[in-house]
Amino acid sequence: MRNETAASLCCAASSLTCGFLLFKISGLKTACRNGWNLINGRCFKYVPSRMTWAKAERNCISMGGNLASVHSSEDYYDIQSLIRRVTHELKETWIGGSDAAEEGNWSWSDGTLMTFTNWCPGEPNNAGRGQHCMQMNHSGEKCWDDYGCTVKQPSVCVSKN
Repeated sequence: MRNETAASLCCAASSLTCGFLLFKISGLKTACRNGWNLINGRCFKYVPSRMTWAKAERNCISMGGNLASVHSSEDYYDIQSLIRRVTHELKETWIGGSDAAEEGNWSWSDGTLMTFTNWCPGEPNNAGRGQHCMQMNHSGEKCWDDYGCTVKQPSVCVSKN
């Protein structure tokens, strides 16, 4: 259904029903499942359990999501705020970036395009030729770092619903 058609249908509906219908059609999200937090139209969940990157990704998938993709500085700061709210600090945390499939070609595990980056200076550096997974809140600058995927640390998941 096109938005114009939906808008014309709203003329006959109550304003509350109309608002809900237009919101549903536009795809914008207003709420998340219990334990998830709405950030810029997507639902995020901080997972404090320390896991490897692969296990953290499987855990996110089991909850209907993926490790978090970050598409803007606003997303990044809002995810940091979520972590700070839960932990009272900015811990290094897994997010969904990886170049395991092809060295130097970073992609998000949820399949979205990586159009925004927030790498720390000198990163990604693939130190020791074994850093293929992305962590956030690295160093004093609290930016992104490529890191060894077998290290166990907390994670952030994202879900569209």
